[in-house]
Amino acid sequence: MGTLFLVRHAQASFLEQDYDKLSQLGKAQAILLGEYWARRNVLFDRVWVGPRVRHKETANLVKKSYGTAGVTFPEPLVLPEFDEYQAEAVLTRSLPELIEKDERIRKLHEAFQASSEAAGRRASFQSLFEVVIGKWVAGGVSLHGVETWLEFCSRVNSGIANIFSAGGHGKRVAVFTSGGPIAVAMRRALRLSSESTLGVSWMSRNSSWSEFLYSEQRFTLSSFNVHGHIDDPAMLTYR
Repeated sequence: MGTLFLVRHAQASFLEQDYDKLSQLGKAQAILLGEYWARRNVLFDRVWVGPRVRHKETANLVKKSYGTAGVTFPEPLVLPEFDEYQAEAVLTRSLPELIEKDERIRKLHEAFQASSEAAGRRASFQSLFEVVIGKWVAGGVSLHGVETWLEFCSRVNSGIANIFSAGGHGKRVAVFTSGGPIAVAMRRALRLSSESTLGVSWMSRNSSWSEFLYSEQRFTLSSFNVHGHIDDPAMLTYR
């Protein structure tokens, strides 16, 4: 059996102009992860990253921590199939019509617009985001040029198949990615519904990892959302 670690990127720059970069807290989370694994001599045969800056920065900071500890860490290679779904496109392109037609979404959007302090904006945005993405997952939002939920799941599963081909028997590999692809892997391992898969995607903490055992015949969950490298509760984040 091979072992696959799926790592959610460390905290990105939520609600800033450029989301796709790590925050200062995110950088600290990634460094802690690398130090934690290096102390325990967690070695990988191959490492892949999704195509986003936040994926690559997280992997590179983990690699840097390994280097400081004198422990080998493979050079990360990009695996495009582990990109996140097109959440920003779904939200921005569908929201005007949804606000006009759906009273619940209109009120959630108004609450987000009215919030000012950081915690309130995060909470109100998440409430709005979950409802809109839930509609997309259920097929209620269809946008030209934006992949559907089923297309997204198919893409991630193609990436998993590529890992099967390259990983080999008994190999330990890691992929640095986002919450959506991790949830699709959970769907595959546990045969979850689309609704349950989406619920799982909200649960992955920044810089946490989930571990799967795999062979040509099996894909089994071993652990989910592990974050033993973070002792300070204030450093535990979802966004």
